[in-house]
Amino acid sequence: MAATASYLLARREAEHERLLVQSRVWEPAGRALAADLDLPLGARVLDVGCGALGWLRVLAERVPDGVVVGTDVDPARLALAGAACDRADYDHVRLVEDDLFHSTLPAATFDLVHARFALASLGRAADQIAACRRLLRPGGVLVLEEPDTRTWTYEPYARTTATLIGRVTQALRGAGGDLDAGRRVAAHLGTALGVTATTRTHVLGLEAGHPYLRLPLQLAAALEPQLRETLGDDGLADLLAGAAGEIEQPGRGGTTFTLVQSWARVP
Repeated sequence: MAATASYLLARREAEHERLLVQSRVWEPAGRALAADLDLPLGARVLDVGCGALGWLRVLAERVPDGVVVGTDVDPARLALAGAACDRADYDHVRLVEDDLFHSTLPAATFDLVHARFALASLGRAADQIAACRRLLRPGGVLVLEEPDTRTWTYEPYARTTATLIGRVTQALRGAGGDLDAGRRVAAHLGTALGVTATTRTHVLGLEAGHPYLRLPLQLAAALEPQLRETLGDDGLADLLAGAAGEIEQPGRGGTTFTLVQSWARVP
């Protein structure tokens, strides 16, 4: 039992580290978009599924005279987010344990609602967008950020890592998610809101040794049961060892997946 608890704790810590690195990597893209959005003075803004940090820093600095709310279903992640906000003295940030699909937040109370990689992780695009729309005031902005894996590669080419990315994509799809949700997010928004969404994309180059290069391994850890069922113990171990060796090879860098940012104002 003690060994199992230690293993689960290590996996949780690794997931928290992945979320923190993810937030830092994509924060410049978030700042650029937030700066371009027209928000009222004293705006109330929401980061759905903020995890360990999410857009909380972006939003806290964008609306210093407003109220920022971050939600997540995991209290451990919210504790990390709260610690980060305390260190930055963001006294206008509120954190709430909440499930978007069964949200207890009052309807029509936010000027902006943001969610990152929520469609990729959970699917159910129509349900998620409807739940977000319920929380927005008339004229409020819904911002969704989703991945598109077509630009996700390594240089020099890493064959085993590419195979792992494909396996992870397949496993997540089997669990109801979609690592290529970015290809369809604008269409989902347009259909759900009855308006034309605006879209912006970002791809980042990663130097050798950058922690975000390890993302395929981290996603594989999160999807280990599904991958083990498909590949078996030995097959998964060999694939992970091969990918880790490639990623850690001196001089090997890469490019991220494409971050697709789509947003629209509700009527």
